[in-house]
Amino acid sequence: MLITKKKRTFAHIFTTMQYSRVIFRVESAESFVQDVLTQQLADIGFDSFVNEADGSLTAYIPTSQYSRQALNNLLSEFPFGGVSLCNTELCEDKDWNAEWERNSFQPIQIGSECLIHAPFHKDLPQCRYDIIIDPKMAFGTGTHQTTSLILSELLKLDLQGKSLLDMGCGTVVLALLARKLGASPVTAVDIDTWCTENAADNCRLNNINDIEILLGDARLLEGRHFDVILANINRNILMMDMPRYATCLNKGGMLIISGFYEEDISILQAKASECGLALSQSNTRDNWAMMVLNK
Repeated sequence: MLITKKKRTFAHIFTTMQYSRVIFRVESAESFVQDVLTQQLADIGFDSFVNEADGSLTAYIPTSQYSRQALNNLLSEFPFGGVSLCNTELCEDKDWNAEWERNSFQPIQIGSECLIHAPFHKDLPQCRYDIIIDPKMAFGTGTHQTTSLILSELLKLDLQGKSLLDMGCGTVVLALLARKLGASPVTAVDIDTWCTENAADNCRLNNINDIEILLGDARLLEGRHFDVILANINRNILMMDMPRYATCLNKGGMLIISGFYEEDISILQAKASECGLALSQSNTRDNWAMMVLNK
């Protein structure tokens, strides 16, 4: 069982909050179909998801935010077949944050160089870069394809002494690896207070005290300049904020983006070209994509 949280679409979960559980049957040979369903459910207020052993998807939403009409509309317009609604029910009251932590992610190893794990994980392999993440309710433990794509790309780069921005930082895992790789100064930005607080906690867990963490959106970037910008968000936000990224990227700088699907690459490439950014490479994993753009 894997419980995941989606970025900036979750409610702050407290003991007293009433949740509804919705179970979907996903009968598709394509693994990315469940990812697409999860993302679209997140867009209408679902905030936690369990990939069941039988291939079904269990999704949770605060009962106050649940709309059967919105769910029906989503399913009727869903672009892939084999997805159906099985059951909807109210959940018993419980401490959902404690439940999340008990069922948190397993350690993630990227090649032989980087290990990402929670404080409570034991008997871990030795890697050059060890990153401790207490994910709470924030997105970005390295398990999702978009995060792992960027982490893998960072391990290939010479970041020594380069200024770096982690836009939409979530748990700040990308900024933490970048800082360990020598990037400096490093700035991390997110629009959600829960994420920025979790980011600060994770910096302390890793004994890193010089990552600047800011609460807000791309408007905070005015007057700032970076050699490298990381943005793991979603296609619509990337399209909207691309001009701001291009403006604050130093000449010869690099923009690494993810959080979108393979079919979105051409759209984002066209927008990047309008902003004076050239595609140097792209990579995909399970239909999720990453692009590296240069100024």
